[in-house]
Amino acid sequence: MFTNEAIMQTLNMFLFLTVELTALFLIISYLVGWLQLKIPPAKIEKILSDKNGRGYWVAGLLGAITPFCSCSTIPFLKGLLRAKAGFGTMMVFLFASPLLNPIIIGLFMVTFGIKVTVFYFVMAMGISMLAGFLLEKAGFENAVKESAYQEPKPAGCATGCGKGKVVISPYKQVWQSTIEDFKKVLPYLLLGISIGSLIYGFMPTELVAKYASDDNPFAIVVAAVIGIPLYIRAEAVIPLSAALAAKGMGMGAIMALIIGSAGASLTEVILLKSIFKKKLVIAFVAVIISMAVISGYLYSALF
Repeated sequence: MFTNEAIMQTLNMFLFLTVELTALFLIISYLVGWLQLKIPPAKIEKILSDKNGRGYWVAGLLGAITPFCSCSTIPFLKGLLRAKAGFGTMMVFLFASPLLNPIIIGLFMVTFGIKVTVFYFVMAMGISMLAGFLLEKAGFENAVKESAYQEPKPAGCATGCGKGKVVISPYKQVWQSTIEDFKKVLPYLLLGISIGSLIYGFMPTELVAKYASDDNPFAIVVAAVIGIPLYIRAEAVIPLSAALAAKGMGMGAIMALIIGSAGASLTEVILLKSIFKKKLVIAFVAVIISMAVISGYLYSALF
């Protein structure tokens, strides 16, 4: 089990994810901060207000056109919170963005065809919108930590505001805010990457296929649960799923695995703990698992 190959795969995945997710977080955080300079918070609040019925559709479509993985939605989510976007619509974006990004939809189409792709899109979009609406109505907004709404320091000066002090530009302020945000989430990020890399390196695909074959009535549930700790990027989850299908995994289980792995990686769940209270983190995971299980069984029943 602890072969040199598995160890190298684990180390390579750790280094790859650390570099990639660090770059993604910094770039996206900076872009969000830059957009906040250009777009007044009141406008974002109006568009994504939970009092505006169109906000749920806009949030879902925004998620569908943003090429974010589950982890890189976090800095964008912080921006939405600070812009006072509606809670329900914000959650729709959080659910939909990693599941419906252009990369995963394109690969879905090429690998599995239009029928599977359309089914996947409808289920992911529909359940994301329903979950956002229900969580808002159930009062989960109070499970967002107060610190998530606060703008990070520093303010507007490099060494304080006073006579003889250097005033920094708004763009430098955005960069400094980005660095402050990154420092807060770095421990969570490294923990999630470490655990995910270990699972990636030491869990063979043959084991996944064995317990998620058509002969196992609980295959879809197993695949959905396995998908969350098995952190897989959108670029890799579809080819991996195709390989598992060739080894005997049913399409319903594959659907559940893709939703679980792309929708709620372990790294993202750990990062969300810096923004959400425990009950909202649990609710988030429950929604993704439910979406994966419902989609998997419904696909098997229909096709």
